[in-house]
Amino acid sequence: MTTLNRWEKTPFGEIATLVKGISYASEDYCSPGQGAIFLTIKCVSKAGGFKSEGIKYFKGEIADSQELHAGDLLIANTDLTRAGDIVGAPIVVPSLNGGTITMSMDLSKVVEDEGKIDRQFLYFVLMTDRVRRFMKDHASGSTVLHLQTRAVPTLEIVIPNKKSEQTKIAEILSTVDQAIEQTEALIAKQQRIKTGLMQDLLTRGIDENGNLRSEETHEFKDSPLGRIPVEWEIRNIDSISDFVTSGARGWAKYYSDEGAVFLRIGNLTRDHINMRFDDTVFVRPPSGAEGLRTLVAPGDGLISVTADLGIIGVIPEGFGEGYVNQHIALVRISGAKVDQRFVGWFLQSRAGQVQFERHNEAGAKAGLNLPTIRSLLVASPSLGEQRHIAKVLDANARRIAGFQAELNKQSHLKTALMQDLLTGKVSVSPLLTDLT
Repeated sequence: MTTLNRWEKTPFGEIATLVKGISYASEDYCSPGQGAIFLTIKCVSKAGGFKSEGIKYFKGEIADSQELHAGDLLIANTDLTRAGDIVGAPIVVPSLNGGTITMSMDLSKVVEDEGKIDRQFLYFVLMTDRVRRFMKDHASGSTVLHLQTRAVPTLEIVIPNKKSEQTKIAEILSTVDQAIEQTEALIAKQQRIKTGLMQDLLTRGIDENGNLRSEETHEFKDSPLGRIPVEWEIRNIDSISDFVTSGARGWAKYYSDEGAVFLRIGNLTRDHINMRFDDTVFVRPPSGAEGLRTLVAPGDGLISVTADLGIIGVIPEGFGEGYVNQHIALVRISGAKVDQRFVGWFLQSRAGQVQFERHNEAGAKAGLNLPTIRSLLVASPSLGEQRHIAKVLDANARRIAGFQAELNKQSHLKTALMQDLLTGKVSVSPLLTDLT
């Protein structure tokens, strides 16, 4: 062992062993309540963490060593992802109602030496980049990666030689994890609210008294988009836009390190109708008609017309100079006729998306032409009602974006803390009352 600043480099095999899960056949599966809770590889998130979607139920024999309890630490033995994001990744068994818990052969239980290592600390160590690289480097296979579990005992990890320091580090990181979980729950709640709001507001709307309409209290009528309030009209994109166009090919020659934003499908997102810029491309656009034709303006609607059809964006105020590529239709929505944000929300709604699905089913997956875009239908309440609906949906989207920004901060904090605390770069000794 090499000692450095109260930390020790220790082989995994000296502080823990692995117990592999159960080999099974499909006929061993059963319905909930008829067997043990069966954790599978689909319970493992990328790079670690538990997902309940992977839970199955198992009616076969279970060895004592393969029975699990809340708090047990597991790692993934296999991986279906090309990047190896799951193989070797850890999960902690949560509290689950339903009796016996066990695991498939795609998982192994980590049985630690309690005198040498804190289990929760080890969980975070197994999430570090260096350990993740080791797991990927010791996995083989073409379509399915299999961890070479015999190599895991040779994995060297650096740990504090005082278990109390390990425990304090785990407590700090667990506190951040809890904050992340709470924020994720808030985002999920707001997403559910958004789904309900879109369904209600974009099919029933808000009456002159500010109340949600219903067929029990208001008149409705049949339309090509289903039942709608009698006050609403159905209009096509062509009737509410000044023009519809799309970008041209060959813009790669205008790419630049700075300049105007070049909008591609990757800049749109199905989560909401705003922009995202995870991978921004800049251009110095051509002068003349081609540049002017594809130059965006606030309120313009953007619609993906190839591959994944019907991803929607609306250019916000203050966006600046930007241009679209050939995979995006640019709709210059007339703000004098309709609320541009309402149109974006409607096209994002179920009533809007079903139109793109029909084109997919008709064999248009290779792309939509501009006449088809012009023929898309949009519900049209009064302009005042449109603005009211868009305002409510925009407020919800801002709440989600705020929580998402907070989640990003928390995730960056966790990454930084793991880098500092799990390498000994920052000591937690001052937080401990007794290191002896």
